[in-house]
Amino acid sequence: MTNYRSMDTELIHAMVQPDEKTGAIAQSIVPAVAYAFPDCETAADVVTGNKEGIYYGRYGNATIKTLEDKIAYLENGEAALGVSSGMAAISIAILAYVKHGEHVLVTKDVYGGTHKFLTTLAPRFGISYDFVDCTSMDAIEQAIQPNTKAIYIETPSNPCLTVLDIRDIAKIANLYNIPLIVDNTFMSPYLQKPLELGANVVVHSATKYLNGHGDVLAGFIVAKKQDIHHMRKNVMGDLGQVLNSWDAFLILRGLKTLALRVHRHCDNAHAIAHYLETHPGIEKVYYPGLPSHPQHALAKKQMRAMGGIVSFEVKGGYQASKQFINALKLAMISFSLGDPETLVQHPATMTHSSVPAFEREKFGITDGLIRLSLGLEEAQDIIADLEQALAQLSQNITT
Repeated sequence: MTNYRSMDTELIHAMVQPDEKTGAIAQSIVPAVAYAFPDCETAADVVTGNKEGIYYGRYGNATIKTLEDKIAYLENGEAALGVSSGMAAISIAILAYVKHGEHVLVTKDVYGGTHKFLTTLAPRFGISYDFVDCTSMDAIEQAIQPNTKAIYIETPSNPCLTVLDIRDIAKIANLYNIPLIVDNTFMSPYLQKPLELGANVVVHSATKYLNGHGDVLAGFIVAKKQDIHHMRKNVMGDLGQVLNSWDAFLILRGLKTLALRVHRHCDNAHAIAHYLETHPGIEKVYYPGLPSHPQHALAKKQMRAMGGIVSFEVKGGYQASKQFINALKLAMISFSLGDPETLVQHPATMTHSSVPAFEREKFGITDGLIRLSLGLEEAQDIIADLEQALAQLSQNITT
Protein backbone atom coordinates (compact mmCIF):
# COMPACT_ATOMS: atom_id res chain seq x y z
CA MET A 1 0.00 0.00 0.00
CA THR A 2 1.32 3.43 -0.93
CA ASN A 3 2.21 5.55 2.08
CA TYR A 4 0.71 8.90 1.07
CA ARG A 5 2.10 12.14 2.45
CA SER A 6 -1.34 13.55 3.12
CA MET A 7 -3.68 11.96 5.63
CA ASP A 8 -6.57 13.50 3.67
CA THR A 9 -5.64 11.10 0.84
CA GLU A 10 -5.02 8.20 3.20
CA LEU A 11 -8.54 8.54 4.62
CA ILE A 12 -9.91 7.80 1.16
CA HIS A 13 -7.47 5.23 -0.20
CA ALA A 14 -5.61 3.51 2.63
CA MET A 15 -6.24 -0.25 3.04
CA VAL A 16 -9.18 -0.23 0.60
CA GLN A 17 -8.87 -1.74 -2.87
CA PRO A 18 -11.40 -2.30 -5.68
CA ASP A 19 -13.04 -5.71 -5.57
CA GLU A 20 -10.91 -8.24 -7.44
CA LYS A 21 -13.84 -9.89 -9.24
CA THR A 22 -16.11 -6.95 -10.04
CA GLY A 23 -13.87 -3.89 -9.81
CA ALA A 24 -16.36 -2.28 -7.39
CA ILE A 25 -14.81 0.66 -5.59
CA ALA A 26 -17.26 0.71 -2.67
CA GLN A 27 -16.44 -1.86 0.01
CA SER A 28 -18.53 -5.03 -0.15
CA ILE A 29 -20.80 -5.88 2.79
CA VAL A 30 -20.23 -9.44 4.00
CA PRO A 31 -23.04 -10.47 6.37
CA ALA A 32 -21.97 -14.11 6.70
CA VAL A 33 -21.83 -15.74 10.14
CA ALA A 34 -20.54 -19.19 9.15
CA TYR A 35 -17.46 -19.95 7.03
CA ALA A 36 -16.40 -23.18 5.30
CA PHE A 37 -12.93 -24.73 5.37
CA PRO A 38 -11.29 -27.23 3.01
CA ASP A 39 -10.26 -29.51 5.87
CA CYS A 40 -10.19 -29.85 9.67
CA GLU A 41 -6.53 -28.88 9.88
CA THR A 42 -7.13 -25.50 8.24
CA ALA A 43 -10.12 -24.82 10.49
CA ALA A 44 -8.03 -25.59 13.57
CA ASP A 45 -5.19 -23.33 12.39
CA VAL A 46 -7.57 -20.40 11.86
CA VAL A 47 -9.17 -20.86 15.29
CA THR A 48 -5.80 -20.94 17.06
CA GLY A 49 -4.49 -17.98 15.07
CA ASN A 50 -1.74 -19.97 13.37
CA LYS A 51 -3.30 -19.02 10.03
CA GLU A 52 -5.05 -15.81 9.00
CA GLY A 53 -8.77 -16.23 8.46
CA ILE A 54 -12.30 -15.82 9.75
CA TYR A 55 -14.19 -18.72 11.26
CA TYR A 56 -17.29 -17.33 12.99
CA GLY A 57 -19.21 -14.05 12.79
CA ARG A 58 -18.92 -13.32 16.51
CA TYR A 59 -15.21 -12.70 15.98
CA GLY A 60 -15.55 -10.52 12.86
CA ASN A 61 -15.87 -10.79 9.08
CA ALA A 62 -14.29 -9.49 5.88
CA THR A 63 -15.97 -6.06 5.94
CA ILE A 64 -15.04 -5.49 9.57
CA LYS A 65 -11.48 -6.70 8.87
CA THR A 66 -11.03 -4.11 6.13
CA LEU A 67 -12.19 -1.38 8.50
CA GLU A 68 -10.01 -2.67 11.36
CA ASP A 69 -6.95 -2.61 9.08
CA LYS A 70 -7.77 0.95 8.04
CA ILE A 71 -8.24 2.22 11.62
CA ALA A 72 -4.97 0.58 12.70
CA TYR A 73 -3.21 2.18 9.74
CA LEU A 74 -4.60 5.63 10.50
CA GLU A 75 -3.53 5.37 14.16
CA ASN A 76 -0.12 3.96 13.18
CA GLY A 77 -0.88 0.84 15.23
CA GLU A 78 -0.23 -2.85 14.62
CA ALA A 79 -3.86 -4.01 14.75
CA ALA A 80 -7.38 -2.89 15.58
CA LEU A 81 -10.55 -4.48 16.90
CA GLY A 82 -13.99 -3.28 15.80
CA VAL A 83 -16.69 -3.65 18.44
CA SER A 84 -20.35 -2.81 18.99
CA SER A 85 -20.00 0.59 20.72
CA GLY A 86 -17.58 3.02 22.29
CA MET A 87 -18.36 1.61 25.73
CA ALA A 88 -17.63 -1.88 24.41
CA ALA A 89 -14.20 -0.64 23.34
CA ILE A 90 -13.56 0.98 26.72
CA SER A 91 -14.69 -2.01 28.78
CA ILE A 92 -12.87 -4.56 26.61
CA ALA A 93 -9.63 -2.56 26.77
CA ILE A 94 -9.75 -2.33 30.55
CA LEU A 95 -10.79 -5.97 31.06
CA ALA A 96 -8.01 -7.13 28.75
CA TYR A 97 -5.32 -5.71 31.06
CA VAL A 98 -6.92 -5.61 34.51
CA LYS A 99 -8.34 -8.65 36.28
CA HIS A 100 -9.67 -9.60 39.71
CA GLY A 101 -7.58 -8.14 42.53
CA GLU A 102 -5.92 -5.54 40.30
CA HIS A 103 -6.14 -1.76 40.02
CA VAL A 104 -6.64 0.82 37.25
CA LEU A 105 -5.67 4.49 37.53
CA VAL A 106 -8.11 6.81 35.72
CA THR A 107 -8.12 10.50 34.85
CA LYS A 108 -10.54 12.35 37.10
CA ASP A 109 -12.84 14.10 34.57
CA VAL A 110 -13.82 11.15 32.47
CA TYR A 111 -16.84 10.30 30.32
CA GLY A 112 -19.91 9.38 32.39
CA GLY A 113 -20.24 5.93 30.81
CA THR A 114 -16.64 5.12 31.69
CA HIS A 115 -17.22 6.35 35.24
CA LYS A 116 -20.31 4.17 35.56
CA PHE A 117 -18.50 1.07 34.27
CA LEU A 118 -15.69 1.58 36.77
CA THR A 119 -17.95 2.31 39.75
CA THR A 120 -20.64 -0.32 39.14
CA LEU A 121 -19.43 -3.21 36.96
CA ALA A 122 -15.66 -3.24 37.55
CA PRO A 123 -15.97 -3.87 41.33
CA ARG A 124 -18.11 -6.94 40.55
CA PHE A 125 -15.05 -8.29 38.73
CA GLY A 126 -12.87 -7.45 41.75
CA ILE A 127 -11.24 -4.50 39.96
CA SER A 128 -10.37 -1.40 41.99
CA TYR A 129 -9.78 2.10 40.64
CA ASP A 130 -8.74 5.62 41.57
CA PHE A 131 -9.67 8.87 39.84
CA VAL A 132 -6.59 11.09 39.68
CA ASP A 133 -5.74 14.56 38.45
CA CYS A 134 -3.66 13.46 35.49
CA THR A 135 -2.45 16.98 34.73
CA SER A 136 -0.05 16.31 37.62
CA MET A 137 2.69 13.78 36.97
CA ASP A 138 3.41 13.63 40.71
CA ALA A 139 -0.24 12.75 41.42
CA ILE A 140 -0.06 9.93 38.89
CA GLU A 141 3.11 8.45 40.36
CA GLN A 142 1.75 8.70 43.90
CA ALA A 143 -1.46 6.90 42.87
CA ILE A 144 0.30 3.93 41.27
CA GLN A 145 -0.02 0.82 43.42
CA PRO A 146 1.85 -2.49 43.21
CA ASN A 147 -1.25 -4.02 41.59
CA THR A 148 -1.91 -1.16 39.13
CA LYS A 149 -2.19 -2.78 35.71
CA ALA A 150 -3.42 0.09 33.51
CA ILE A 151 -3.56 3.87 33.30
CA TYR A 152 -6.65 5.14 31.49
CA ILE A 153 -7.01 8.70 30.21
CA GLU A 154 -9.03 10.68 27.71
CA THR A 155 -7.71 13.89 26.20
CA PRO A 156 -9.30 16.31 25.70
CA SER A 157 -11.59 15.13 28.46
CA ASN A 158 -15.36 14.88 28.35
CA PRO A 159 -16.87 17.38 29.11
CA CYS A 160 -14.32 19.82 30.60
CA LEU A 161 -11.83 19.54 27.71
CA THR A 162 -8.82 19.10 29.98
CA VAL A 163 -5.77 18.34 27.83
CA LEU A 164 -3.35 15.77 29.24
CA ASP A 165 0.29 15.36 28.27
CA ILE A 166 0.26 11.93 26.63
CA ARG A 167 4.02 11.82 26.15
CA ASP A 168 4.82 12.57 29.81
CA ILE A 169 2.18 10.19 31.14
CA ALA A 170 3.47 7.48 28.77
CA LYS A 171 6.95 7.91 30.22
CA ILE A 172 5.61 7.22 33.71
CA ALA A 173 3.54 4.27 32.49
CA ASN A 174 6.57 2.82 30.72
CA LEU A 175 8.74 3.31 33.81
CA TYR A 176 6.34 1.12 35.81
CA ASN A 177 5.64 -1.23 32.89
CA ILE A 178 1.94 -0.29 32.90
CA PRO A 179 -0.03 0.04 29.65
CA LEU A 180 -1.41 3.50 28.91
CA ILE A 181 -4.90 3.50 27.37
CA VAL A 182 -6.04 6.73 25.66
CA ASP A 183 -9.60 7.54 24.61
CA ASN A 184 -9.06 9.46 21.36
CA THR A 185 -12.74 9.94 20.49
CA PHE A 186 -12.81 13.74 20.66
CA MET A 187 -9.81 14.08 18.33
CA SER A 188 -9.92 11.12 15.91
CA PRO A 189 -6.63 9.96 14.37
CA TYR A 190 -6.83 12.97 12.05
CA LEU A 191 -6.12 15.40 14.89
CA GLN A 192 -4.13 13.32 17.41
CA LYS A 193 -2.12 10.09 17.35
CA PRO A 194 -1.58 8.84 20.92
CA LEU A 195 0.52 5.83 19.89
CA GLU A 196 3.09 8.15 18.32
CA LEU A 197 3.29 9.94 21.67
CA GLY A 198 4.02 6.74 23.58
CA ALA A 199 0.57 5.36 24.47
CA ASN A 200 0.06 1.59 24.23
CA VAL A 201 -3.64 1.42 23.47
CA VAL A 202 -6.13 3.75 21.77
CA VAL A 203 -9.91 3.48 22.07
CA HIS A 204 -12.58 5.24 20.04
CA SER A 205 -16.30 5.66 20.04
CA ALA A 206 -16.64 5.42 16.26
CA THR A 207 -20.25 6.48 16.77
CA LYS A 208 -18.88 10.03 16.82
CA TYR A 209 -16.44 11.60 14.34
CA LEU A 210 -15.18 8.44 12.61
CA ASN A 211 -18.63 7.69 11.25
CA GLY A 212 -19.84 11.27 11.50
CA HIS A 213 -23.48 10.91 10.51
CA GLY A 214 -25.29 9.86 13.68
CA ASP A 215 -26.46 6.50 12.32
CA VAL A 216 -23.95 3.99 13.72
CA LEU A 217 -23.00 2.56 17.12
CA ALA A 218 -19.42 1.30 17.05
CA GLY A 219 -16.09 1.34 18.85
CA PHE A 220 -12.45 0.54 18.14
CA ILE A 221 -9.38 -0.53 20.05
CA VAL A 222 -5.90 -0.17 18.54
CA ALA A 223 -2.93 -1.93 20.13
CA LYS A 224 -0.20 -4.50 19.57
CA LYS A 225 -1.27 -7.40 17.38
CA GLN A 226 -0.98 -9.99 20.16
CA ASP A 227 -3.08 -7.82 22.51
CA ILE A 228 -5.80 -7.35 19.90
CA HIS A 229 -5.83 -11.11 19.27
CA HIS A 230 -6.31 -11.69 23.00
CA MET A 231 -9.15 -9.15 23.16
CA ARG A 232 -10.87 -10.68 20.13
CA LYS A 233 -10.60 -14.27 21.31
CA ASN A 234 -10.95 -13.95 25.08
CA VAL A 235 -12.96 -10.79 25.79
CA MET A 236 -14.92 -9.39 22.84
CA GLY A 237 -15.85 -12.76 21.37
CA ASP A 238 -16.88 -14.23 24.71
CA LEU A 239 -18.99 -11.18 25.58
CA GLY A 240 -20.54 -10.99 22.11
CA GLN A 241 -19.61 -7.35 21.49
CA VAL A 242 -18.71 -7.67 17.82
CA LEU A 243 -19.33 -4.90 15.29
CA ASN A 244 -21.69 -5.77 12.42
CA SER A 245 -20.84 -5.57 8.73
CA TRP A 246 -23.42 -2.90 7.81
CA ASP A 247 -22.10 -0.51 10.45
CA ALA A 248 -18.54 -1.29 9.34
CA PHE A 249 -19.51 -0.34 5.78
CA LEU A 250 -21.04 2.95 6.96
CA ILE A 251 -17.89 3.87 8.89
CA LEU A 252 -15.69 3.04 5.90
CA ARG A 253 -17.87 5.40 3.90
CA GLY A 254 -17.81 8.05 6.63
CA LEU A 255 -14.01 7.98 6.91
CA LYS A 256 -13.69 9.22 3.33
CA THR A 257 -15.05 12.62 4.38
CA LEU A 258 -13.46 12.77 7.86
CA ALA A 259 -10.89 15.42 6.90
CA LEU A 260 -13.49 17.71 5.33
CA ARG A 261 -15.86 17.28 8.26
CA VAL A 262 -13.25 17.73 10.99
CA HIS A 263 -11.95 20.96 9.44
CA ARG A 264 -15.48 22.39 9.48
CA HIS A 265 -16.17 21.16 13.02
CA CYS A 266 -12.93 22.76 14.23
CA ASP A 267 -13.49 26.05 12.37
CA ASN A 268 -17.00 26.34 13.81
CA ALA A 269 -15.82 25.49 17.33
CA HIS A 270 -13.06 28.08 17.12
CA ALA A 271 -15.50 30.78 16.00
CA ILE A 272 -18.10 29.90 18.63
CA ALA A 273 -15.54 29.67 21.46
CA HIS A 274 -14.26 33.17 20.68
CA TYR A 275 -17.82 34.50 20.43
CA LEU A 276 -18.82 32.99 23.78
CA GLU A 277 -15.68 34.18 25.57
CA THR A 278 -16.49 37.79 24.74
CA HIS A 279 -20.20 37.59 25.60
CA PRO A 280 -21.19 39.24 28.91
CA GLY A 281 -23.71 36.49 29.65
CA ILE A 282 -21.07 33.75 29.73
CA GLU A 283 -19.27 32.86 32.95
CA LYS A 284 -16.53 30.62 31.56
CA VAL A 285 -15.54 28.91 28.30
CA TYR A 286 -13.62 25.62 28.04
CA TYR A 287 -11.87 25.20 24.66
CA PRO A 288 -8.22 24.22 24.07
CA GLY A 289 -7.99 26.65 21.16
CA LEU A 290 -8.41 29.66 23.43
CA PRO A 291 -5.23 31.21 24.91
CA SER A 292 -7.14 31.33 28.22
CA HIS A 293 -7.29 27.52 28.36
CA PRO A 294 -4.78 26.26 30.97
CA GLN A 295 -3.31 23.66 28.58
CA HIS A 296 -3.44 25.79 25.41
CA ALA A 297 0.30 25.49 24.74
CA LEU A 298 0.22 21.70 25.24
CA ALA A 299 -2.80 21.38 22.95
CA LYS A 300 -0.99 23.26 20.17
CA LYS A 301 1.98 20.90 20.52
CA GLN A 302 0.03 17.65 20.84
CA MET A 303 -3.00 18.17 18.59
CA ARG A 304 -3.27 19.06 14.91
CA ALA A 305 -6.30 21.29 15.64
CA MET A 306 -8.49 21.94 18.66
CA GLY A 307 -11.55 19.80 17.95
CA GLY A 308 -15.24 20.46 17.53
CA ILE A 309 -16.42 20.56 21.16
CA VAL A 310 -16.89 23.70 23.24
CA SER A 311 -18.05 23.59 26.86
CA PHE A 312 -19.15 26.68 28.77
CA GLU A 313 -21.11 28.04 31.69
CA VAL A 314 -23.76 30.72 31.41
CA LYS A 315 -24.18 33.19 34.24
CA GLY A 316 -26.93 32.08 36.59
CA GLY A 317 -25.92 28.45 37.13
CA TYR A 318 -28.19 25.43 36.84
CA GLN A 319 -31.54 27.10 36.13
CA ALA A 320 -29.99 29.52 33.66
CA SER A 321 -28.25 26.70 31.79
CA LYS A 322 -31.52 24.79 31.38
CA GLN A 323 -33.35 27.92 30.22
CA PHE A 324 -30.59 28.65 27.73
CA ILE A 325 -30.59 25.11 26.29
CA ASN A 326 -34.37 25.08 26.01
CA ALA A 327 -34.29 28.40 24.13
CA LEU A 328 -32.01 27.11 21.37
CA LYS A 329 -33.68 26.49 18.02
CA LEU A 330 -30.97 25.32 15.64
CA ALA A 331 -28.90 23.28 18.11
CA MET A 332 -30.55 20.00 19.06
CA ILE A 333 -30.60 18.60 22.59
CA SER A 334 -28.85 15.24 22.34
CA PHE A 335 -26.44 12.90 24.14
CA SER A 336 -24.11 12.38 21.18
CA LEU A 337 -21.47 14.44 19.37
CA GLY A 338 -19.58 14.60 16.09
CA ASP A 339 -22.72 14.65 13.94
CA PRO A 340 -23.47 17.05 11.04
CA GLU A 341 -25.97 18.78 13.31
CA THR A 342 -24.92 21.02 16.19
CA LEU A 343 -25.83 19.15 19.39
CA VAL A 344 -26.11 20.53 22.90
CA GLN A 345 -26.38 18.77 26.23
CA HIS A 346 -26.33 19.37 29.97
CA PRO A 347 -23.69 16.97 31.40
CA ALA A 348 -24.88 17.05 35.02
CA THR A 349 -28.32 15.70 34.08
CA MET A 350 -27.46 13.84 30.87
CA THR A 351 -24.11 12.19 30.05
CA HIS A 352 -22.77 12.45 33.62
CA SER A 353 -26.02 12.04 35.55
CA SER A 354 -24.78 8.71 37.00
CA VAL A 355 -21.80 10.50 38.60
CA PRO A 356 -22.65 11.57 42.17
CA ALA A 357 -22.95 15.33 42.63
CA PHE A 358 -19.98 15.54 45.02
CA GLU A 359 -17.77 13.77 42.46
CA ARG A 360 -19.00 15.93 39.58
CA GLU A 361 -18.06 19.00 41.63
CA LYS A 362 -14.65 17.51 42.41
CA PHE A 363 -14.10 16.78 38.71
CA GLY A 364 -15.08 20.33 37.70
CA ILE A 365 -18.42 19.35 36.15
CA THR A 366 -20.65 22.08 37.54
CA ASP A 367 -24.44 22.04 37.41
CA GLY A 368 -24.29 24.99 35.04
CA LEU A 369 -21.90 23.39 32.54
CA ILE A 370 -23.09 23.04 28.94
CA ARG A 371 -21.40 20.96 26.23
CA LEU A 372 -21.79 22.02 22.63
CA SER A 373 -20.82 19.73 19.74
CA LEU A 374 -20.43 22.01 16.75
CA GLY A 375 -21.92 20.66 13.56
CA LEU A 376 -21.34 21.46 9.91
CA GLU A 377 -23.73 24.37 9.64
CA GLU A 378 -22.64 27.90 8.78
CA ALA A 379 -20.91 29.36 11.85
CA GLN A 380 -22.90 32.59 11.75
CA ASP A 381 -26.16 30.64 11.87
CA ILE A 382 -24.98 28.83 15.01
CA ILE A 383 -23.89 32.12 16.57
CA ALA A 384 -27.27 33.66 15.75
CA ASP A 385 -28.98 30.78 17.55
CA LEU A 386 -26.75 31.20 20.61
CA GLU A 387 -27.34 34.96 20.53
CA GLN A 388 -31.12 34.70 20.55
CA ALA A 389 -31.01 32.13 23.38
CA LEU A 390 -28.70 34.35 25.44
CA ALA A 391 -30.97 37.33 24.76
CA GLN A 392 -33.97 35.37 26.02
CA LEU A 393 -32.00 34.33 29.10
CA SER A 394 -30.98 37.91 29.81
CA GLN A 395 -34.59 39.06 29.46
CA ASN A 396 -35.78 36.35 31.87
CA ILE A 397 -33.17 37.33 34.43
CA THR A 398 -34.02 41.05 34.28
CA THR A 399 -37.76 40.44 34.53
